[in-house]
Amino acid sequence: MAPESLLAAVDLGSNSFRLEIGRVGSHQRIERVEYLKETVRQGNGLNSRHELSAQAMQRGWECLARFGERLTGFAPGRVRAVATQTLREAINAEEFVTRGSELLGFPIEIISGEEEARLIYRGVSSSLPPSQQRRLVIDIGGRSTEIIIGQHSQALQLASFPLGSVSWSSKFFADGALSKSNFAAAIAAAKECLADARLAYPGTAWDCAYASSGTANAVADALTAQGLDGKIITRSKLRQLYQQLLDIGHVDRLRIPGLKEDRRPVVAGGISVMLAVVELLDIAELEVAQGALRQGALHDLLDHEPPADKEAAEVLALQQDFGVDTVQAQRVSRIASDLWQRIQGDAAKPMSQQALLTAAQLHEVGMRISLNDYHRHGAYICEHCGFATWESSLRERITQLVLGHQGKLRKLEHVIDNPDLALPLMALRIATQLSHARRDPQTQGLDLQRDGSECKLSTPAGWAAAYPQSARLLELEAAAWSKTPWSLKLLLR
Repeated sequence: MAPESLLAAVDLGSNSFRLEIGRVGSHQRIERVEYLKETVRQGNGLNSRHELSAQAMQRGWECLARFGERLTGFAPGRVRAVATQTLREAINAEEFVTRGSELLGFPIEIISGEEEARLIYRGVSSSLPPSQQRRLVIDIGGRSTEIIIGQHSQALQLASFPLGSVSWSSKFFADGALSKSNFAAAIAAAKECLADARLAYPGTAWDCAYASSGTANAVADALTAQGLDGKIITRSKLRQLYQQLLDIGHVDRLRIPGLKEDRRPVVAGGISVMLAVVELLDIAELEVAQGALRQGALHDLLDHEPPADKEAAEVLALQQDFGVDTVQAQRVSRIASDLWQRIQGDAAKPMSQQALLTAAQLHEVGMRISLNDYHRHGAYICEHCGFATWESSLRERITQLVLGHQGKLRKLEHVIDNPDLALPLMALRIATQLSHARRDPQTQGLDLQRDGSECKLSTPAGWAAAYPQSARLLELEAAAWSKTPWSLKLLLR
């Protein structure tokens, strides 16, 4: 098949690297054309200082070179390559990604845990029949575990936790002993790591539960080979496998029907985490789903949405979900952008501009929760909402701007000296004050200039008398900035 008729997803996991190539069939379903998997065990190459070893990087590069040969001829917009927990942790990830992208022939993106969870849910939902049920999805990977609740193809609630089959096997079964004490320690530590999930994912929030990817498939294969229904994982079946591991006693002697060779070194850690999850969340049974992160990435490619449109759609979805006054949001965005350009000038950074425009569109998103301290509610939504797939530094800046757009500035005193935050924030705060009446303010003749850490706002003659409330709000704003390393001088006429 010609590359232009295909889509491809590359998943750089902690245990395995995978390449899936699909063709868009009838009813917009993606039909698998080719699937390549290599057990790279990159997660085992992280030392205590979170450095990825030269050997682990080399194993990964060699695999990516082979994948790159297969992807020759694919257009950039038809391939997505994503890396997960191991490279999120590795302090030398940039070195690996730079060389790896060259060998693959396409850029490798280190995604957040939340984005990983979203892609996993999308991949799982694509393999399931249509249903109104709220689905709980558990994905135990090599170094992270994702827990998601969704409906149809949309993830509604998602979280990522830093534990998995590779990391838990290395930490609690490093001596190879499959002992009660090692299992007890691994399960207890997993429950502690997942403690927040107990309240966040109560049984009343979902109707059915699924398990996806490596550990789930390994358990399913082992159960099936022993004459059990491997499509449904229960606590009693997990305990049966657990007892088999205890009876075997050591990883070197581990031979269970159906368990693949590459799973032997990490199955103890994976089963420990799965036991912790089902006990902690009181899950009676998990249905094994075939979809995974790579299918989610393929379906994202199928959308054919350029990044700007995708970001706009995410912002619009948040506005609709939380009843934001979009006319007011657009008004504040337009005025804030104009003011910021005047004081930022040629030093404007693209991320600062994107953060300001997004924060302006979402500055009132917390009002649906409460008018009191709505900026704090809005900041929480921006920080934790899984619908938005902003990269971490952009998400942090948006959250800071929404938090700081009203009220005292001391809540941001630890970062307020940074002009990349302070100047967009000043522009946003002034814009919200000028737009207090929820109609287009009179800004003709209004000027904002900057000299070092001092900004000066001047108005045309008669403006202060014509708009006394706006003038009063600006005076309060100047007083707020006087308590920071910045100052806002007013020339109101």
